[in-house]
Amino acid sequence: MARVALAPFMAGAFLLLLTTGLGAGQWPQFRGPGGQGVSDSAHAPVEWSETSNVAWKVPVPGLGWSSPVVADGRVWLTTATEDDPRKDDAVSLRLLGYDESSGRELVNVVVFAVRTSAEINPKNSWASPTPIVDGGRVFVHFGAEGTAAITTSGEVVWRARFPYQSQHGGGGSPVLHDGLLVFNADGSDSAAVIALDAGTGKVKWRRDRRVPYDQAYSTPLVIRVKDRDQIVSAGAFRATAYEPGTGREIWRVTYGDGFSNVPRPVFSNGLVLIATGFQQPSLLAVRPDGSGDVTKTHVAWRLARGVPLTPSPIAVGGEAYLVSDGGIASCVEIATGATLWQQRLGGTYSASPVLAGGHLYFSSEQGVTTVVQPGREFRRVARNTLDGSLLASMAVSGEAIIMRSDSSLYRLRQSRNDPWRDQP
Repeated sequence: MARVALAPFMAGAFLLLLTTGLGAGQWPQFRGPGGQGVSDSAHAPVEWSETSNVAWKVPVPGLGWSSPVVADGRVWLTTATEDDPRKDDAVSLRLLGYDESSGRELVNVVVFAVRTSAEINPKNSWASPTPIVDGGRVFVHFGAEGTAAITTSGEVVWRARFPYQSQHGGGGSPVLHDGLLVFNADGSDSAAVIALDAGTGKVKWRRDRRVPYDQAYSTPLVIRVKDRDQIVSAGAFRATAYEPGTGREIWRVTYGDGFSNVPRPVFSNGLVLIATGFQQPSLLAVRPDGSGDVTKTHVAWRLARGVPLTPSPIAVGGEAYLVSDGGIASCVEIATGATLWQQRLGGTYSASPVLAGGHLYFSSEQGVTTVVQPGREFRRVARNTLDGSLLASMAVSGEAIIMRSDSSLYRLRQSRNDPWRDQP
């Protein structure tokens, strides 16, 4: 039954990967090839611990909550290290690259050296936005502290900086589209969506958000609606779809006092799912074929229960799956917004869920990953624990999962004789 329900969705995901030139061994951006947490991997590990199904585990210097990305046999992430013990506010913002097969560190380059005078949320870090890889370049983003392009051998190609006041530090990751590197720069003093020439770092367009300003930490998502692309960006009080080449607004939806948005939007079954952020989070399902303010005309449904402040939703077939920061998992019918089931997983959550090998993975801050079978009834498959905290989202590469804790990087791979390898 699960195999039948997943088939159309997985076929669509596979076609998307083919059109982007990416395969199962590539996870080049936050939430994977399509930016929505979906892998086309047929087999992924279902059970693991510190002593089983760990291909390798290596220490990661400093602290960062950027999610690992994988491309061409290398794993990339960012981190922040305090290199001078005499100066509490001196931080080096680094790009790290590891050999995927062995875990050996290949690149460790300081991209920015900064003095961190601002406060930061205890759950955040100075290196939380996830890198993105394209060809021979790795693009890194550290929020208001700077953005850069680096070769895969560790040479900095360009640097750019767009300061703004952020109460809790950086969070949103960049997205690449048609030669542009696009990211949100949402602070309490100014808020904007910025598109840079990926080759030079020069500004191609900037669209300031209307007042009032307030911080947000979401990542844009590129979607295709009929015959044109849109860049959907969730910010404080409103989400907007932009024309990629010019930054011209296509449509927008408002949501009252929602701010500090973190989840990345999801596009499935003709609807964009947008989490509205603090104070009381809601999930809006928006039809993206309108123009101007579509709040009263194109919102298909709203969900108020079990909506996350931090983890992004994930869509599988006709259902969307959510996990709240407090550990309540939900399955929602995308067409109607009806809640099909809710289940307490335990723990607290920041990482976004991932689909791989026909299973959903929910990782808690306490190091526990709950594996769930997608479907209209809740079915837990496994529960796995690693040492340390898990706030970064996992990456999937072929038959392996890459996970980052507060101190280590793991490559998890099911043993050849494990019976789960034969499961659909």
